Parts: sequence; C-alpha cells; structure tokens
Amino acid sequence: MANKHPQTAGKILLVDDDPGLLRLLSIRLRAEGYEVEAVESAHKALSVLNRFTPDLVITDLRMDKMDGISLLKELQTRSPGLRVVIITAHGTIPDAVTATQHGAFGFLTKPIDKDELMSLVERALKVSGSVDVDEDWASQIITRNQAMKEVMQQARMVAATDARVLITGESGTGKELLAQAIHKASDRRNQPFVAINCSAMAENLLESELFGHVKGAFTGATRSHDGLFRSAEGGTLMLDEIGDMPMRLQVKLLRVLQEGQIRPVGSTEAVHIDVRVISATHRDLQELMGQGTFREDLYYRLNVVNIKLPTVDDRREDIPLLVAHFLHEIAQESDQERKVYAPEAVEMLVTAEWPGNVRQLYNVVRQNVALSRSPVISGELVQQSLGEHAGKLASFSDARDEFTRNYLSQILQITMGNVSQAARLAKRNRTDFYKLLARHELNPDAFKNR
Repeated sequence: MANKHPQTAGKILLVDDDPGLLRLLSIRLRAEGYEVEAVESAHKALSVLNRFTPDLVITDLRMDKMDGISLLKELQTRSPGLRVVIITAHGTIPDAVTATQHGAFGFLTKPIDKDELMSLVERALKVSGSVDVDEDWASQIITRNQAMKEVMQQARMVAATDARVLITGESGTGKELLAQAIHKASDRRNQPFVAINCSAMAENLLESELFGHVKGAFTGATRSHDGLFRSAEGGTLMLDEIGDMPMRLQVKLLRVLQEGQIRPVGSTEAVHIDVRVISATHRDLQELMGQGTFREDLYYRLNVVNIKLPTVDDRREDIPLLVAHFLHEIAQESDQERKVYAPEAVEMLVTAEWPGNVRQLYNVVRQNVALSRSPVISGELVQQSLGEHAGKLASFSDARDEFTRNYLSQILQITMGNVSQAARLAKRNRTDFYKLLARHELNPDAFKNR
C-alpha cells in the first residue's frame, strides 16, 4: 500500500472521457493527499492548465478529437518538463512504446492497479521536482504579476529536466536571479552554481576562465587552472550575455555541448564534464545570426527552452513589493532602522520609466536610503533621483485618448477616408463618428488616396 505524503503531495490533472474511471482515479488519488483536477477531454485539460498548474498529467490515450499523444505534444510545448503518464488499453504494447517515444514518463494499462498507480505517480513527482524542493528556490524573485508568475511556473517545470535554457530580456530584468532559481529547484541544487559575464573580459582571458589552462600554456600561466566548467561540475554554469561571446569561442563552446567534454588551453587531453548550461542575453540572437556574428548551430543548442523576462514597466504592480523588499534588505545589511517612502514618493516610483529595470530600481532605492536624513523618504528626493524618467506613465484619460485616436486612424486608413464606411466598421452613427474625429483632431481627407 502506498504511503500518504501530506507534506509533498502534488497537483495532478486527470484526463479521460470515461466518467467512471475518472471518478475512481480521483477518489484514489485524493485519498493519498494529492490535489486533483479531473476533466473529460484534452481540450478542457489545456484550458485549465494555467489556472490549475499541475505537477503531473495522467491522460487516456484514446479520446475523441484530440488523443493522448497529441495532448502530450502540446503539453511539452506549453510546459516543458511537465510529466505525463498515459493510460492505455490492456495489451496495447505498440501504443505504450509510441507514448514513451514521444516523451511520456510512463504508462498504465487498464484495468488500473491501485498500487501500480501510486508507485508511478510518486516516481513521476520526484523526477518532476515537485517533491522535496526547497520552498525558498525562488525567494529572491518578488512578484504578483501574472506574466512573471507564468515565467516562474515555466522555470519550475524546466528545472526538473536537464534541458538547456536561454533566458532573454532587457538588462536588469533579473536573468541571473532566474538562473539561480532554476538551479535551486533542480536535482543539481546541492552542487555549484557558477556564473560568468561573456562580455566582461578579453577573448583569451574568457577562454581560460571557461575551459581552464595547463601550466605554461601561455606567458604568465605559472600554474594550471581548472576553469569554470570544471568548477561547476555536477551543477549549473550560467553564461550571461552569450550574444557577446567571440566567434572562435562559440565554436569551442559548441563542441563542448556536443561532446560533453572540454579541452583546457594548452592541453592535448579532453576532460569529461557533467554541467547544465543556462545562457542569457539582452540581445536579439536571431538578428546577430543574420549579421553573421552568432552561430546558428550554437543558438539551437542553447535555445532548447526559451524564457523571456518582462520589463519592470510591464509589471508595475510589482514595484511597491520590490521597493519594500529592497528597504528590508538594506536595513538588515546596515543594521539600521528600516526607512519608508512617503505615499507621494511611492506614486512617483510606480509611474516612473525604468529603462534599467529591477537593477535601476534597486540603485534608486539604495541611493534614497543613503541620502534621506529622515526615516520617511520624501517625494522631492525621489524626483531628484529619477530626473528625466519621472512620471512617464500616462493617466487613464490620456491612455484612453491615445487608444481612441489610434483606433480611429486605423479605421480611416482601412476605408481610405470614407467616413460612412468607417462609422459602420466602428458601429457608430455618422454624426457621432464625426464628433469623435473632431475631438481627436483627425481629418478624413488626410487618409484619402491622392
């Protein structure tokens, strides 16, 4: 009999068009402490995916419209690393083989044995990283933004695999923090996490830092150096700003990823390595490939799973949370009383433009704490720190007016200035439509072909 695991029980999504089997499996799994969502089709499973965020999916193979294999493929695209167990009819070995070839974690044959079910579920959840993962794996990433939550869900899923991850996003969005979180949620979490900025040093020095060198390999090499690949053995190596890596080193990195071994500078012997590679960049690698400065074959080796981080401007609801977190951290570092922002100062921070993202926000908070003579940080001090970036967020009225003007302009372009046709498209009467055009200073004649 399987043991209950109230501390580590995961969330399981059941998919089967047989109501009786769906009910039976739900009862068995809930009795073991698992949280279960049961749906009768693959399409419904996909519709609840973001809301329920399962740790494991158990799906029937034979279903109308969309079968279990098709669902498996779609889940692999939407949630890399999510474990899927396929239910097959008794004796359909070819179906089971097909399921495992497409990436299913395992399969169950009908009639389903309870102990076999529980054993497979427990093993799947352990491999998926849903069990015994430190709950602090993402404690440094503060958010209530939906897009960021989806990023974290994707990160948790991919952490359970050894798939290479390419993290993209503007400078200062927290790419290294996300890489650390993926490492902490992975089976490699007890091994080293090592990061290097590929744009921060000269080519020869970068080569030596990554791959190591032997004594006498070059002038000044008075002793051997292991390099970061060997330092990260068993763990994770983050290659930050991979888009700036010189072409010669791209070739060497590609060979390492293909062969799983490195050759230190000046050495004739290869050394086997077991390292997960996470890369990151703020640059458009596809654009660099078009320019011939980044290798296409390396891109596809690194970009197995792509996670894009949103900017701070796209997650403004997180700014008060981030500010509070920074204030707490700074107070602890300095062993001083925590300072707070005046309400108008917080409003300035929320409405400001943040081209430097989280890094810039942190620097502003640290500067404000250092310069504020009062426990309450004033709006005037924030204004000085922000300078030209203050108050860039449009008011609701301004944003609505801008949207309306753009909408009207688009319709006039489509109809080439024909007001009657444009009014019909907008589902407004002609008189009201003319009033809208006048209010937004739009002349239909300007959109007519001349």
